[in-house]
Amino acid sequence: MAKESNILKMAKAAKQASRQLAVATTRDKNRALRLMAKMILAEKAFLLRENRKDIAAGEKAGLSRALLDRLLLTDSRIRGMAGCLKDTAKLPDPVDAVIKTFMRPNGLRISKLQSPVGVIGIIFESRPNVTSDCAGLCLKSGNACILKGGKEARYSNQAIFSILRRALVQTDIPVGAIQLISSTDRSAVYGMLKLNDYVDMIIPRGGEGLIRFVSQHSSIPVIKHYKGVCHIYISDDADLNMAHKICFNAKVQRPGVCNAMETMLVHKDVAARFLPGMIKDFQAAGVEVRGCPATRKIVKAGVKAARVSDWPEEYLDLILAVKVVGSVEEAIEHINTYGSGHSDAIITDNQKEAALFLKSVDSACVYVNASTRFTDGYEFGFGAEVGISTDKIHARGPMGLNELMTYKYVIHGTGQIRT
Repeated sequence: MAKESNILKMAKAAKQASRQLAVATTRDKNRALRLMAKMILAEKAFLLRENRKDIAAGEKAGLSRALLDRLLLTDSRIRGMAGCLKDTAKLPDPVDAVIKTFMRPNGLRISKLQSPVGVIGIIFESRPNVTSDCAGLCLKSGNACILKGGKEARYSNQAIFSILRRALVQTDIPVGAIQLISSTDRSAVYGMLKLNDYVDMIIPRGGEGLIRFVSQHSSIPVIKHYKGVCHIYISDDADLNMAHKICFNAKVQRPGVCNAMETMLVHKDVAARFLPGMIKDFQAAGVEVRGCPATRKIVKAGVKAARVSDWPEEYLDLILAVKVVGSVEEAIEHINTYGSGHSDAIITDNQKEAALFLKSVDSACVYVNASTRFTDGYEFGFGAEVGISTDKIHARGPMGLNELMTYKYVIHGTGQIRT
């Protein structure tokens, strides 16, 4: 009961703060963001020290290499956290931005304006930078936030949160605008999911199990993506050198993130030329390759047999499924059958084929001749992101400032009455 009471208290404070934040000036919000960034950099040693506690606990618990990488804070990642806050301060303020204005025959002037959602609950795992990224985006968009990180990052999250709150104390932004649930008990998540009188939106960021738990138990609207099963299709009209570089980047650069390639599809007419060198480089980088029969016929050494269960799998690790296909249509069918609607790419010099792929693949982000690793709010120029949505309602893809807004209609009249 004490825990539930504390979460309710947080939610009430966040609701009150959201009303103040909705009318805060752009200048005050930007000043708070810049101060938060400055203090993040000034407290680097503290953050690294607290993060080492999480890393040590993660290693003891047997977390995978990919999960430990997501958890790790480094000098460059701390600079990146501060950079995201600074970049968010530079972005246009979305509050009260005019979407459109129109006049009715009776003289009413109707404007559609962007407005904050209110209080956003963000539940996330592993990556501590989410704490500052989401807090910054919510603040700039006029929303209060309640953050709930995973137990594997408890020391790092608490350290970042304490810095952000100390920064807010020195500004005109209400301190209650940023809340952190420090309990590692999943019942704390359940408690927040029932506070629909105070929380307006839930965004979960983490594994499929967490997201399904949140979706099933929340009485608050949830924006989600269950997993990132990202594909790259190499066409028979592809520049194979380009394809090699893109596929290596998409799988190896950071395999533990949701925009990493999990399945590579290769046209049968280029498979014999492309796969031997590509798979050799993957294997040298420690990638376990699971191939279809055609793939294993071309590359016999070290390729495991792919099973049907591999096609919809999100590995989040140095594991890759490979399939040889007969056409772009077959590739599209495979992606739409087994994909997660996250990010998928085609490598081709054929514009007609590229256009068909872009129209037919039902994913939030579709690419031509580029790595799926760019599906990221920072890379899209959004400053940061609170998550990547594979839903089709309200928001889809990386969620930046504008995706944290709803809208209202503002009507000006001159005494009109309805007859």
